[in-house]
Amino acid sequence: MEVKEEIRTEGNAQADKAGANKTADAEVRRQVHHQMRVIRQGAEELIGEAELETKLTVSIQEGIPLTVKFGMDPSAPDIHLGHAAALRKLKQMQDLGHNIVIVIGDFTAKIGDPTGKSKGRKAMTENEVLHNAQTYQEQIFRILDREKTQVRFNGEWLELLNLNEVLYLASTVTVARMLERDDFQNRFRGGIPIGLHEFFYPLMQAYDSVELKADLELGGTDQTFNILMGRQLQKDRGQEPQAALFMPLLEGIDGVEKMSKSLGNYIGICEDARTMFTKVMRVPDALIVKYFELATDIQPEELDKVKEALADGCNPRDCKLALARMITALYHTGAETAEAEQFFREAFTNKAVPEQAEVLEVVLESGTLLDCVRPLTNAGIVASGAQFRRLIAQGGVQKNGVRVESVEEKVQTDDVLKVGKRRFVRIRMS
Repeated sequence: MEVKEEIRTEGNAQADKAGANKTADAEVRRQVHHQMRVIRQGAEELIGEAELETKLTVSIQEGIPLTVKFGMDPSAPDIHLGHAAALRKLKQMQDLGHNIVIVIGDFTAKIGDPTGKSKGRKAMTENEVLHNAQTYQEQIFRILDREKTQVRFNGEWLELLNLNEVLYLASTVTVARMLERDDFQNRFRGGIPIGLHEFFYPLMQAYDSVELKADLELGGTDQTFNILMGRQLQKDRGQEPQAALFMPLLEGIDGVEKMSKSLGNYIGICEDARTMFTKVMRVPDALIVKYFELATDIQPEELDKVKEALADGCNPRDCKLALARMITALYHTGAETAEAEQFFREAFTNKAVPEQAEVLEVVLESGTLLDCVRPLTNAGIVASGAQFRRLIAQGGVQKNGVRVESVEEKVQTDDVLKVGKRRFVRIRMS
């Protein structure tokens, strides 16, 4: 009887252990599924998906975070929401517990990134690189956790490569492969010179992945060639190849062109809360979901609810208000976000500007109504400064729905003036 009892006890223990293992495996699968949803959300393409799932499984089981690489060429230091889409994705992966490594291309910037260029890009000086890199860091840490982010300069390792190593690196890629790139191909066909050194840009950027032993590299779709080169070099060096996650380009608030400061359709991450909130509310309804995906840290389950609400016929303005709150709160305090929403409601929702009104935009260098005189006269809204003063004295000018008492009254970006009965003007500060 004692032997039978021991066998029964041992069998129960094994069954309990098997049950516990099964439960643990199920939890790992659940976490992997959730993380893959977060990573894929809003992405254009994920290459090496099966490999990434395996890496995530091992990461969760062993408690070892993945190394996620993001390269930044410090050529244009002002960041808007279009640039920030990749940084927001990095923040999401940082929140999942993974290591984020920002690689500032101080060495590769001296070569000049040829991506998308019809001619060679001018190499940057060391002072330009360092200045832009500092500006970048000040901005990226409005998104990423400074304490949990590694910032590396690729000059740390690229400057140490000797000629033998550089020649070996060059031998791993053919000229034909380099000419697969559209920019090189177009320049070659057009008889536009291609410097031999330009071929080294994708090689050097790819070598960064080897040095960091990156598990995943994130970039825009315009970086596809360079990031896939990293996978190839890692394989050549006997490393597990990194997965490659490509983020799409974000259209600006005009809903047509890629977000760009030069086109004026951008939302800068350093803009004040009022401007940011108001600009988000100008995003076309068709882009609400895309902005949630690329410009916020919304969880997939919450995004599902937004999609369901829109599909069920809710007023898109309600979803856009939630979007504006969420985006503005990422870069400003709760109080600033609340004040920005109140400003928007008073200026735009509470009939300060009728739905179908045509709104002229004027750009001012300083911020009083006196500065509006010349732009309003040039636009034909008022005949002269004297007429504008008479309208103010007669109560015919309102700012954000409130009567203006003096031509000296201050104005700021996104203030809306009603001049007379039917003319509306939105202020922009240069």
